[in-house]
Amino acid sequence: MSEAGGGGGGRGCGCRVPQRAPWSLVAATASLCLVLATSVCTARAAPMSREEKQKLGNQVLEMFDHAYGNYMEHAYPADELMPLTCRGRVRGQEPSRGDVDDALGKFSLTLIDSLDTLVVLNKTKEFEDAVRKVLRDVNLDNDVVVSVFETNIRVLGGLLGGHSLAIMLKEKGEYMQWYNDELLQMAKQLGYKLLPAFNTTSGLPYPRINLKFGIRKPEARTGTETDTCTACAGTLILEFAALSRFTGATIFEEYARKALDFLWEKRQRSSNLVGVTINIHTGDWVRKDSGVGAGIDSYYEYLLKAYVLLGDDSFLERFNTHYDAIMRYISQPPLLLDVHIHKPMLNARTWMDSLLAFFPGLQVLKGDIRPAIETHEMLYQVIKKHNFLPEAFTTDFRVHWAQHPLRPEFAESTYFLYKATGDPYYLEVGKTLIENLNKYARVPCGFAAMKDVRTGSHEDRMDSFFLAEMFKYLYLLFADKEDIIFDIEDYIFTTEAHLLPLWLSTTNRSISKKNTTSEYTELDDSNFDWTCPNTQILFPNDPLYAQSIREPLKNVVDKSCPRGIIRVEESFRSGAKPPLRARDFMATNPEHLEILKKMGVSLIHLKDGRVQLVQHAIQAASSIDAEDGLRFMQEMIELSSQQQKEQQLPPRAVQIISHPFFGRVVLTAGPAQFGLDLSKHKETRGFVASSKPYNGCSELTNPEAVMGKIALIQRGQCMFAEKARNIQNAGAIGGIVIDDNEGSSSDTAPLFQMAGDGKDTDDIKIPMLFLFSKEGSIILDAIREHEEVEVLLSDKARDRDPEMETEDQPSSEKDSQNQSTEQILSLPQTVDLVDQETPENPLDSHSESSSPADIEEAAGFAPSEQLSSSTESLETTSLDGECTDLDNQLQEQSETEEDSNPNVSWGKKVQPIDSILADWNEDIEAFEMMEKDEL
Repeated sequence: MSEAGGGGGGRGCGCRVPQRAPWSLVAATASLCLVLATSVCTARAAPMSREEKQKLGNQVLEMFDHAYGNYMEHAYPADELMPLTCRGRVRGQEPSRGDVDDALGKFSLTLIDSLDTLVVLNKTKEFEDAVRKVLRDVNLDNDVVVSVFETNIRVLGGLLGGHSLAIMLKEKGEYMQWYNDELLQMAKQLGYKLLPAFNTTSGLPYPRINLKFGIRKPEARTGTETDTCTACAGTLILEFAALSRFTGATIFEEYARKALDFLWEKRQRSSNLVGVTINIHTGDWVRKDSGVGAGIDSYYEYLLKAYVLLGDDSFLERFNTHYDAIMRYISQPPLLLDVHIHKPMLNARTWMDSLLAFFPGLQVLKGDIRPAIETHEMLYQVIKKHNFLPEAFTTDFRVHWAQHPLRPEFAESTYFLYKATGDPYYLEVGKTLIENLNKYARVPCGFAAMKDVRTGSHEDRMDSFFLAEMFKYLYLLFADKEDIIFDIEDYIFTTEAHLLPLWLSTTNRSISKKNTTSEYTELDDSNFDWTCPNTQILFPNDPLYAQSIREPLKNVVDKSCPRGIIRVEESFRSGAKPPLRARDFMATNPEHLEILKKMGVSLIHLKDGRVQLVQHAIQAASSIDAEDGLRFMQEMIELSSQQQKEQQLPPRAVQIISHPFFGRVVLTAGPAQFGLDLSKHKETRGFVASSKPYNGCSELTNPEAVMGKIALIQRGQCMFAEKARNIQNAGAIGGIVIDDNEGSSSDTAPLFQMAGDGKDTDDIKIPMLFLFSKEGSIILDAIREHEEVEVLLSDKARDRDPEMETEDQPSSEKDSQNQSTEQILSLPQTVDLVDQETPENPLDSHSESSSPADIEEAAGFAPSEQLSSSTESLETTSLDGECTDLDNQLQEQSETEEDSNPNVSWGKKVQPIDSILADWNEDIEAFEMMEKDEL
């Protein structure tokens, strides 16, 4: 959600459309990959007993108490809890995290975001106390620049959700009898503070605003931005309309409607899609890729929910139009892949972000159940592979961005699918989520976000949406109707899972229902029912409906085949050669150069020996060759990027396993280019001890203290390899170098690997890891408090001992300082070794037909060398599986190898046809029409 995309939510009914046809492309691929089961199992998941559901619900309550209680004890009135250091995150007092910090406004964010969660979880006494604290302590007039989007969905939505349930409790007569709309008055005050952001010619709001000074004033420090994301501008209508309906002040709903109207008018008319980023002054699309994930997601969600809450048919018409385009171009079941708005049959990227996990829940609200089940099952298979949903993952289900900030979108979709189907399978899915959170994310002071789902390392972060949404959806999943003190069906969920009453649709309706100025494209209304069906009729006489859809996808992650495989099969049948792949290309091969020319790709030799590739689609021999050229260019970009990253080592983990931590604290560590390789050998376990001298730059004076232990040494004054030799000579079994730069942290600084000293380092036999100051101080503080501290040095975190649970907390950090002289090799912080600064949409930069693109940085190579001589330099296959049918056909063209990535078990590998997962079998006529489109 901090990337401007909330989760989906809402009631378990919607405007029903006919069930979609089976996912033909997956079915076609299945014949090659042997993905599909030979027959559909007819045994339905066993029903979960009332006792087990109640037990799991109580477990969710305990987890919430652990998170909320630690926030109130260690962080309040700060905005968020830092669960590793057991303190509050205060804007300006911690190193900046960039846009993520725009959610923090010094207004006790987590408390406000959690208000209605307290009521849903039947904690009415705590809710009453929390409301009193908000009214007493929260100040909305702070001199701080905040995100309009985040402040709206989290704070304004939190205040309105709290008000909605406060008046409900007051009407029941037991709690909140003193309440007199105080939260609503705070919401109105905040609403007026956000209004200056809408002072643009388009009506789209500025992305940020100063709570005290507004926009453009010198002291405001904002108002110069020109761009905003579609979700940022299009996720306002529920909260602003509710504020207008509650207060009678129509200005809020008017401003939110104007922004939505403008976005609708600026949609790409031929595809009916919207881009990710738009200029707030001109209305020009800045980023022209389109999907249902980050940057766009909640725009679609709010169109449908605005119809549900406000009863305005125009919102449903718009949503239906967009949804038809999404299912036509973006949906490639079970995948949801971004496309170009002007060329919607051309994929914009080969990976998906985790925010799209809300979409199956929205499809339930829509009534389109089949694709919801398919996508949800695919996501669940990814979670079973990595324990959590990575921030981004590729179309062959590899990790692209390995962070996981405890996002709730998948839990949300799980809840709505269970509401729609009643299938106990989704209860088991929820149980898995609970187990993973407790096993991998729980720490003594709350729940910590995952820095890397592969290593299990933590980030000192617990976002407010974790309490606002995750526990709400998990509790509702296992709760029966009598477990909730009010009827949840009387409310709609906002994107932050705040509750707004449906009776607002008939209150203060001074806004015109129909937008007569908007132009709608012709759409066959016969595809859509205009009623909200009872979910019980979605699966008539077929209790196995959901399972029959899930079954073919149960192994899609473990045994996935690239979808370009269909094209290859056709090539073999016709006797034609398969298209040239980037990994096979040699700049000195005349045949390859001729193929490039046929694909419209020009090759330019630069003075420094590198080669520049430029593609002009219109110069290709045919539209099919143009397709191959586009694919070749993106493969080349990805190949070059992957080769650069493979020269670097992945991050390692330092796991504190002694009392009272027992493995619940995992620290991200940088590796060394020398010493024991933890990816190839068993982890090193031992107690830690500080070396003397602490810098480790001379013979140790306390060898008896470090003998048989893992030595702690400070960075600075000599080379890393010299430190390693000195502690090894003293008998240490490993070493941890702690940064001397006070306050440094892997949260804000890129990891690096410790280099040698230019000499032979084969004499260093012990493992060496590097910790930044913040992570290192956690170990140092643990030593001060507990004396004996045992750690595990490994390539990834190991499972904890479930019998050794405890609630002790680590002390807050104290940093060390000095200056460093070591040789450093840069290692990006982005996990999966993918550079975050690589353009998200390479085709936008490098493959537009009207603008020759220079990809020398992405795909530079010497003209005399082959870009890749083996599949070992590029990971392009699926997880834990091989495509057996294709193997037989391509035996002479490709060979399988073991993956060299130590962090993931990949199984055997082949050289598949992937990277671009567009359907290359689109009509030639349609592709030729795309070439004529505006770029």
